[in-house]
Amino acid sequence: MTVKIYVPRDAAALSLGAEKVAMAITQEIAARGLDATVVRNGSRGMFWLEPLVEVEVSGKRIGYGPVKAKDVVGLFDAGLIDGGAHALCLGEVEDLPFLKGQTRLTFARCGITDPLSLDDYEAHGGLAGLRRAVSMQPADVVREVTDSGLRGRGGAGFPTGIKWKTVLDAAGSRKYIVCNADEGDSGTFADRMIMEGDPFVLIEGMAIAGLATGATKGFVYTRSEYPHAIATMTQAVEIARKAGILGASVLGSGKEFDMEIRTGAGAYVCGEETALLNSLEGKRGIVRAKPPLPAHKGLFNCPTVINNVISLASVPVIMDKGAAFYRDFGMGRSRGTIPLQIAGNVKYGGLYETAFGLSLGDIVDKIGGGTVSGRPVKAVQVGGPLGAYFPRALFDTPFDYEAFAAKDGLIGHAGLVVFDDTADMLKQARFAMEFCAVESCGKCTPCRIGSTRGVETADKIAQGIEPEKNRELLADLCNTMKFGSLCALGGFTPYPVMSAMTHFPDDFAPVPLIEAAE
Repeated sequence: MTVKIYVPRDAAALSLGAEKVAMAITQEIAARGLDATVVRNGSRGMFWLEPLVEVEVSGKRIGYGPVKAKDVVGLFDAGLIDGGAHALCLGEVEDLPFLKGQTRLTFARCGITDPLSLDDYEAHGGLAGLRRAVSMQPADVVREVTDSGLRGRGGAGFPTGIKWKTVLDAAGSRKYIVCNADEGDSGTFADRMIMEGDPFVLIEGMAIAGLATGATKGFVYTRSEYPHAIATMTQAVEIARKAGILGASVLGSGKEFDMEIRTGAGAYVCGEETALLNSLEGKRGIVRAKPPLPAHKGLFNCPTVINNVISLASVPVIMDKGAAFYRDFGMGRSRGTIPLQIAGNVKYGGLYETAFGLSLGDIVDKIGGGTVSGRPVKAVQVGGPLGAYFPRALFDTPFDYEAFAAKDGLIGHAGLVVFDDTADMLKQARFAMEFCAVESCGKCTPCRIGSTRGVETADKIAQGIEPEKNRELLADLCNTMKFGSLCALGGFTPYPVMSAMTHFPDDFAPVPLIEAAE
């Protein structure tokens, strides 16, 4: 029986040399005349172990990592294809603590299957949700998603079922499903991992959304910085279309849904849904005033569902297992699972899917293992570059939309960036304003002008120029931006700035003259 050796094709693994490892393994198989084949899977999300090589032995996956091309000959000498002992051997991959503690629903297949094999996808539960959906009435599909408690995983946390029902009930001969895959937040990579490691789950989720709302066309809008994701998704769409999963009759149901991949230039503001729609229509990516909502007048002025990748990729398991199964996970109004993306100065960086409710401290200290530098954790920014900085005093906060909002924070796209005690929070606050100034579409004054004035004010504080007066001015600018901006770019920039000022006041204090002279 042919032995399968898995080497990730995920962008993170490729950046660490996975392509060279795959080539070395292929050459070694040929040179030794072995009955083995290389399968290019997605990543398991344990980036400190990438490239992670796995070999299937007696139905179990034995892992080796991190593997370099120069290690390959030694691995084969040690009996790689039989799961032989070696210094890089990690044992059975499923038993690794980082994986064992997870609840993988959305990422159940990521790192396990060949991303472009429909047979693999179906063998691991794929298409069961879509098959159920085609046999149901649209309103019943919408009700199932609503009852599951699924909320938008792109950051806003808006109930997915309510958005779908609005589009289902909207009048219009043409409706659209738009997948917002413009993942631009620092420390986030869940969307990319799904598109590269399990593209059919996103396709299935979009097809279900189309059937549920009466939409016959879908678009995945992603960024040019994701060439591997774009290539994989494009191939997957073609495979799905040939297999009858997409097209004029989805799974032979007589119901139409097709989709295509569109690539944006990577402007951060195009992660905002109305700017994304403008870009998708070939216009400049600037924010639209609301109302009208995209659910009423969206793409090409038609009713449009706009969901994040993880939102749509979570739908197939809901339709397969049922709303109650999914709703059973989580806490409060935050139901189901969330893919935490742990990054920054952290020992075990990667993707960790779990039910809502873990404390921030458990995520950073137990799962992330603390800082890689070995120094104390000073702050964790949750929710991308516009997320608040949480100090250790807030590490008892459960990972939940409402719990974070109560502490003046936001979950966003569930990216966590860890900083040790060498971080200068005034510089971090300045960076937030600078980021907003660079990425602003320029349509509204609070965002366009406020962010520029914010950079100038932060610089004055750093220079010791009227620090108290300028701290008050910076807080006033944040208030104006928060309540006066048209979209979340300007509206959320105050979160990192105000949290840095509130929780780390010493970093905003004037520099003593003696110290400045030195």
